[in-house]
Amino acid sequence: MADDTPRVDRPLFMISMAAELAAMHPQTLRLYERRGLLAPRRSAKNTRLYSLDDVARLRRIQQLTELGLNLAGVERVLELEREMTAMRERVERLQAELAETVARMHSEMRAVERSFRHDLVPVAKTMAVIHVDRRKKR
Repeated sequence: MADDTPRVDRPLFMISMAAELAAMHPQTLRLYERRGLLAPRRSAKNTRLYSLDDVARLRRIQQLTELGLNLAGVERVLELEREMTAMRERVERLQAELAETVARMHSEMRAVERSFRHDLVPVAKTMAVIHVDRRKKR
């Protein structure tokens, strides 16, 4: 059974279609590529091919520039967003690892408790101290 789910990272569009989808001029896409903001794949004949991810990134760049950021600012924001995504993924992995460790610890604690001998009853020791004064009374 084939998976018919479209992959957002699959290169589908030539530059003119990607530019139209992002409501930009094709030259703007070339500029963004030169600046390193975008890295479309290339066909065997070296034609730029853009994916749905690329189009979404173009729209994000457009949002940021409309907010007044220059391209250096856009680069920084995109880098920070990438780092934040990576950190979120790391936190999720660490949380899953912690949950597994806690479950394993509880399992080991139950095993230790089951190994206790329940036929022995702990008895508290009590001591009485009697003090005898052997000095002569006068």
